[in-house]
Amino acid sequence: MPRYFTDEHEWIEVDGDNATVGITDYAQEQLGDIVFVELPDVGAMLDKGGDAAVVESVKAASDIYAPVSGEVIEANAALEDDPELVNNSPEEEGWFFKLAISDKAELEGLMDAKAYKAFCDEL
Repeated sequence: MPRYFTDEHEWIEVDGDNATVGITDYAQEQLGDIVFVELPDVGAMLDKGGDAAVVESVKAASDIYAPVSGEVIEANAALEDDPELVNNSPEEEGWFFKLAISDKAELEGLMDAKAYKAFCDEL
């Protein structure tokens, strides 16, 4: 499954017309210990670049943006009881939500893993 990255440090893994979204390992390192995650409601319509979720750490609260437009089809309920999953497994078990992609053309312009690594190296 192809995985893409945004310059806001979200990742999106595409599986057909659906995708899973979370934050990168780099993002969770910058945030520190995650203490709370507010997830979007199932059925919510998200716009590319719009607010999708909120993650709170001991340092700050940060908005999580939708990498593409679509309808939320699942939220990771495990994060409600165990927000540390974002720290322990940000790009696996610590995913935030799944969505049905509205427009796959919005994936163009997102970074692949190599481009994202280069982007982070410049920060």
